[in-house]
Amino acid sequence: MKILAIDTSSVICSVAILENDNLIDKNELNDGKTHSENLMPLIDELLKRNNLSLKEIGLIACCPGPGSFTGIRIGVSTVKPFAEVLNIKIASVTSLESLARNVQCSDNQVIVSLIDARNNQVYAGVFDKNYHKKEEFIADDINNVVDKLKKYNNIIFVGNGSILHRDLLISKLENIVFSNDNKQSAVSLGKMAYQKYNENDLCDADSFLPTYLRKSQAERLKK
Repeated sequence: MKILAIDTSSVICSVAILENDNLIDKNELNDGKTHSENLMPLIDELLKRNNLSLKEIGLIACCPGPGSFTGIRIGVSTVKPFAEVLNIKIASVTSLESLARNVQCSDNQVIVSLIDARNNQVYAGVFDKNYHKKEEFIADDINNVVDKLKKYNNIIFVGNGSILHRDLLISKLENIVFSNDNKQSAVSLGKMAYQKYNENDLCDADSFLPTYLRKSQAERLKK
């Protein structure tokens, strides 16, 4: 089964095509332009380069967030009509799940994805070795998140939030290590999508919605 994976939730506009969980090809761009300008050309180029059409795609994977509010809306609004017209399912893979998929851990370890949300705020997700979340996702001040993580031993951190707050994490927590692969990518997203496919954890165009763990800056300022 061929999977078209799309991630516009970060500064990188990333698309990939996978055969099950094996990468066929990818396109990524981070040139400062808006994802609305880049996404469709990147998809079109990727399909043409691999002599594929959308009709050959069996599953669409997309990141609904958390992350850039504008980027999330672009990805969601692009994927929904694709899925409806092609009559195929969507794998909704959060950015926290996608990041966790960059990491492998043992039975006695947990994976913690941390995404910087600015102003000392982070998005956090805690996962077991099979990439299933151990608790609800968190959007909070990094200091509060650290306090919540003290109940876990042997943590592997991944994501730009772990890079930004590395010194704090080292000073407050024991038995922690850091991933070298901290980039959000449609490749990891696609691999997680295949897992969701096998677990029958999919949605259709109507039920695919953004995942917002906190209000946008404009909404916070308005309040």
